[in-house]
Amino acid sequence: MPMTTTPDTHGSLPTTIREFLAAHVVRDPAAIRAFTPTAVVVDDGRTYRGTDEIVRFLAGAGAQFTYTTELVGVQHPDDRHWVATHRLAGDFPGGVAVLDYRFTTDGDLVSELVIG
Repeated sequence: MPMTTTPDTHGSLPTTIREFLAAHVVRDPAAIRAFTPTAVVVDDGRTYRGTDEIVRFLAGAGAQFTYTTELVGVQHPDDRHWVATHRLAGDFPGGVAVLDYRFTTDGDLVSELVIG
């Protein structure tokens, strides 16, 4: 399947990923529903494995900063992979960052998320 890029829309993302991104922004622990029981999340040089570690990641990720996030692009390189590119602006060092949320899916759930 060809890679596609769609700026400024959640509409092209699968429901599970859209729901995760919405819950993640507000640090809602319900975001864990998006993941398989053995999922892996990699962020800021740390790896979180399984439900318990991912719940801790979701609760603490970015909690020390105030920021806004805007989805600026979506890529879908194949049936199992999605990339949601976000622009963050806030009071963290540097003030602005563009991060890719690289999702690998297993059926309707996320088996891996790499943020960077």
